[in-house]
This record gives sequence, C-alpha cells and structure tokens, in this order.
Amino acid sequence: MTVRRVAIVVQRYGLEVNGGAEQHARWLAERLAATADVTVLTTCALDYITWANHYPAGEETINGVRVRRFPVDAPRDWKKAQRQTRLVTTHLHTLFDEVAWVKDQGPFSSSLFTAIRRAYETTDAFIFYTFHYATAYFGLPIVSDKAFLVPTAHDDPFIHMALFRPLFHLPRGIFYLTEPERLLVQRVTRNDYVPSTVTGVGVDMPLDASAERFRQKFGLAEPFLLYVGRIDESKNVPELLDFFVRYRATADGPLKLVLLGKSNMTLPDHPDIVHLGFLPDADKQDAIAAAALVVLPSLYESLSMITLEAWAGGTPVLVNEQCEVVKYLCRQSNAGLYYRTHDEFTATLQHLLGSDALRRQMGHQGRQFVMRHYRPEVVLQHYTTLLDAACSARPGAAATDH
Repeated sequence: MTVRRVAIVVQRYGLEVNGGAEQHARWLAERLAATADVTVLTTCALDYITWANHYPAGEETINGVRVRRFPVDAPRDWKKAQRQTRLVTTHLHTLFDEVAWVKDQGPFSSSLFTAIRRAYETTDAFIFYTFHYATAYFGLPIVSDKAFLVPTAHDDPFIHMALFRPLFHLPRGIFYLTEPERLLVQRVTRNDYVPSTVTGVGVDMPLDASAERFRQKFGLAEPFLLYVGRIDESKNVPELLDFFVRYRATADGPLKLVLLGKSNMTLPDHPDIVHLGFLPDADKQDAIAAAALVVLPSLYESLSMITLEAWAGGTPVLVNEQCEVVKYLCRQSNAGLYYRTHDEFTATLQHLLGSDALRRQMGHQGRQFVMRHYRPEVVLQHYTTLLDAACSARPGAAATDH
C-alpha cells in the first residue's frame, strides 16, 4: 500500500493550545492521518509569550497523531521582543535587524531544525504553519522543494517586511485560508505563480450543544455576548472591554460579556464581565448555543475559527470592520454585522439584541454557509488535491511504500 508521509511543522501543538493557527494544524493533522503517515514536528512550548519549554521533549501520540517535540533554545524576553518589533515596524533598520528579530521572535529550536533536515529523505511533504515565526522562516528553506506553507497572513506590518518576501516564493504550494488572504499575499510578494488553493478549515456541526446546560453549570441567567480566544492586546480585547463598559453605562436591561480563553492582561473589575478561562470544546459549544452574539474585536485574522464555530452553532457574530477577512465572511454569509467606532458598536448591538427573529435568521444563514463551504470533507479535498498535484510534479517524486 502506498502511503504518503507528511510532516506538519507548527510552533506549538497540544490539546491545551487555543491559538487559531495551532488549532488549524491539529485539525489538519488528525484528518490527514486517516490516509497518510502524519508526524507533527513542534517545540516544547505552550505559552506563546515566552515560548518557555513546557512539554517534555520526545514523542507522544495525540488523538492518533504522532507528535515529536523539541526544546526551544531560549525563552523569549517579551519586553525586549516588543522593543525589537517597534524597531522593525516603525523605524529605519537593516535586513539583518529583521533576521535578528525573527530569530528572537521565536520559537527558535536548533534541534527542531536538525530534525526537519534529517526527515527530508523519508518525508514526501512538509506543511509549515505561520510565516512570521522562526519555525517556518528558518525551517521551510531547509526542505523547500518538498515544502507547503499555510501562512495565516493578514494585513499587519509583518507581511510587508522585506525578509519574508522570498519565503513566499519557495514552497511547492501555498494553502490560503480565505480569498482576501491570497489576494493580499500575492499583491505584496508577487508570488501568484506559486501553486495555491483557498482551503479554510473544516468545521464539525455541533450535535449535542445545550444552552441550558451552560447556563446552569456557570450560573448565567442573563443574556450575554461571548468572546473566545486569546485575551490580550494583540486581539484588540482592551477596546472591546472599553466599548462594552461604556455601553452598559447607558443601556437598559441585563447583559454580560463572557470571556473564554487564557488572559494575558488585567481585566476590569466589573460585575458584567465574566472570565471563565480556557474551557473544553463541549463547554465552548454550549456557550455558543447560549450566547446572544459572538463578538470578535480583532483587527487581524487570516480566517477566524470562532466565527465559523459560532455560525455552525447557529449564533450570529459582531466583528470589527477593520478586519478585512471576517468582514468578507460576514458579507458572504449574511450572518454577522460589523462596527468600527463605539457609536457603531452600540448601534449594531442594539439592533441585533432588539430582535430575536433577526438573530435566529442570521444564525440560520451562518449555519448554511458553514455547511456549504466548510464541511471537513470539502476542506480536506482542497489540501489533498494540491498535495497530489505538486508532489507528482516534483522530479523523481514518489510516495513512500511501507
């Protein structure tokens, strides 16, 4: 039997990791494992701020996927990293400054790069995640003629940095998560000749979600907005908190803001802001079913898993207009509204909360949109089609027999 050997290279990996790119990598690894020999090559890091080694180095199996972890050479100094980022994004600097920045940005693992090089002869395809982390920037060129890239790019300063432009010309193929992402990368890097496809991520429709179960478990009787993801400045959460507190100061009736995810910032002491931390998927699906709206304040997303999960659960979304990708998805699905200013946040929130029928209709439209475009089998076919085409076109390419 001929089975393709695939290595997925991602900055961190585990059931506890809730970053969007990492969740996408785990989804793909578990689905590809049904027909391919899949190995995940990753670091020992869990915390993306420090990249400190958390998991033991070595091999384990997670949901049927072989995972090999390698130690990070040194943890990231967050304050130093922020200063370096300001230098390379707002001040005159050299290309060498940018290379030093991406190395310190991390996670940098010498043993991981050695493992990638050693796996070259026995691996048919390497799939790298997140273009601006050291794992992809330094790892992909080692095996470029067998490499594929899932860039998870958005229109932030990093995509415009000079050192990354060659990276987008190296792989055999590129998997974009949305059409706006592909158009952005091709406009900035002029790599439109590189084979590519728009894939997205597969979303399973929830079968047993219960709004009542969530309300009873966490003691939430009032209507609430739901935020799911990293709770920090990079996701524009401070603005969401400010807009919500100002809205509650003048609005009638009960309403809470429920936050799910690890917090990397100090949250305001407010009776209507509830932080429940990182919850299992079953609780998250129950929360989506119970929420009046799912809100996404982020300025930069390459897809937004929680937006698709909200629609799969029949819940509409309220998103930041400045995030081109989620605005595009809202327009395509007619399942969400968007805001830019506090006044627009208030107006759209009042409009959506004022009509149960409107929210039900938008939630239904979101669910239909996900079923049409993001069923797991549809998304997986995009990956396998490009992998087949690019690998078969490589001189001397052949899947491994074993």
